[in-house]
Amino acid sequence: MTGVAVRPLALSGPLPVVDIDLAEPGAFRRPGGGAWTRPSGRALGLVRLHGRPVAMAEASCDGPEELWEALAASARREFPVDEGTPTRAPEPVEAPAISVIVATRNRARMLRDCLDSLLAVDYPRFEVIVVDNAPADTSTEELVRREYGGSPPGQGPAVRYLREPVPGLARAHNRGLTAARGTISAFTDDDTLVDPLWLTALAAPFLADPGTGCVTGLIVPAELDTEAQVALERHGAFGKGYAPRTWSLRAPPADPLFPFTAGRFGSGANMAFRTELLHELGGFDPATGVGTPAHGGDDLLSFFRVLAHGRALAYEPAAIVWHRHRRTPEALDAQAFGYGAGFGAYLAGALAHEPRMLPALLRRLPGGVRYVIARNRERAGRSAGRSAGPSAGQSSGPGAGPTARPPAAPSRLVRLELRGLLYGPYGYLRSRLIERRLRRRTGTAHRHGDPADPGLRGRGEAR
Repeated sequence: MTGVAVRPLALSGPLPVVDIDLAEPGAFRRPGGGAWTRPSGRALGLVRLHGRPVAMAEASCDGPEELWEALAASARREFPVDEGTPTRAPEPVEAPAISVIVATRNRARMLRDCLDSLLAVDYPRFEVIVVDNAPADTSTEELVRREYGGSPPGQGPAVRYLREPVPGLARAHNRGLTAARGTISAFTDDDTLVDPLWLTALAAPFLADPGTGCVTGLIVPAELDTEAQVALERHGAFGKGYAPRTWSLRAPPADPLFPFTAGRFGSGANMAFRTELLHELGGFDPATGVGTPAHGGDDLLSFFRVLAHGRALAYEPAAIVWHRHRRTPEALDAQAFGYGAGFGAYLAGALAHEPRMLPALLRRLPGGVRYVIARNRERAGRSAGRSAGPSAGQSSGPGAGPTARPPAAPSRLVRLELRGLLYGPYGYLRSRLIERRLRRRTGTAHRHGDPADPGLRGRGEAR
């Protein structure tokens, strides 16, 4: 496999998503380790070899057998692989206990699908903690207690329900962290489906290197049913490539903003940390994350702080999560703005938590600004150039036609991200002020993730 990062796909419109393995000719699965299926026509496929992902490919053919061959041929062109050598997903020699924390808010139907995929994970020692964040009703609590109310010892993972009344993704994650019993804490969102080998793949880098503090994984689309979902995937979405990577301050990459380009390391829908390290860092900064004026940045700030504290961060693409993108143009616009705002908030939070890193940021800033401008121009031009239909490396055939205009042009998404980036530091400061008022009102001296808090206080407290 190549170490080159994945390129955004030139998708030709809404289409089904499937999962194939080059070692299993003709076989299709639905996303997230789902049932076998027999698609025909157009499809986007995650292509694997002995369980490891090697590419995403789009193809269009009349029958299932022809479609499978077209997807496989497209992947082989993009990522030449030695199919005679097994390259199975990593298998740890032991199984550290893992706590999986899923934050949710008013999306019980999506949560059910996520939990079903988690309970199908092939891993011997894990628990699932659902954190209900400022819910509007009791539907999530009723779902978890009715359908996932725990398992007898030795018969599967327990699913526990917790409630965090104050809005904010970072707060919800901190609430789950106070109850986590695993040596590793893994996080995903309620709009995902996880691969059966997700936890096995996440655990492997921790076992390979005691200095690894965080592991992230591959995020691929679970569905592309609407033009908004397709537009996000064309824009680049969550793709980080198919080759394992490791970052640390001891061996910095050739990146003009490293370690400040935390968005390259992964995303919060698929991340895991050593639980002890998260406690040492004070958890996630509650002034960041979806549900706060900052709109995001909680995951990026944690990645940065892991590196700033001398630990390594690993990316393992065999740890696969399938994500349900936003379905409407309005939600897509909000998401693009939120990505930019979260990155701006993360940069402000990085300097609040690690002020000693300011000189390093100032040295890298001129080259980093030039890099960001060039990258956004490239993304806008590349996406616009793909609007006419499939590109090289894709298969075309019956059913493949010109692309319908996406609900948000790529250049518009870039502008929204840049607007969010400028807003982000202001949003973070607003969140910090809200946090301070909340502490004064509740009489709490410290909150999880506060820059003044040397550790995660009040472990196990009810909030």
